[in-house]
Amino acid sequence: MRRLLASFAFLLSCAVLSAEAKDPVIYPRGSAPADAPASAGKEGANSSLYLAVALLAGAGGWWLWLKRRSGVRGGLAGGSHLTIAESKSLGSRQYLVVADYAGKKFLLGVCPGSIELLTPLDGGKAKES
Repeated sequence: MRRLLASFAFLLSCAVLSAEAKDPVIYPRGSAPADAPASAGKEGANSSLYLAVALLAGAGGWWLWLKRRSGVRGGLAGGSHLTIAESKSLGSRQYLVVADYAGKKFLLGVCPGSIELLTPLDGGKAKES
């Protein structure tokens, strides 16, 4: 995805640079030399190029926003089944976390070096072991 965006940005910059390669020569009205190139419509072509570039950039940004919003990251299709229902800090970077996966809840202990399953939760009641 990054390669695609980088190549798109490179092609876009090449198109803009080639469109601005020559500086236009402005002559007073009625005094243009005979060998001066006819530049009728060049201003319109530049503005339409800029408009096309802006529309493509906007469409690409909108597409990326939709992909991130739908939860598709790293090429994985579909939404995430894993959610954090609740968390409680115990201090010193230690947490109790209730994780929900496909409708089942689990109580997890999270420390800086490990994550441990403390107990599965059934309907608000913890299993005694």
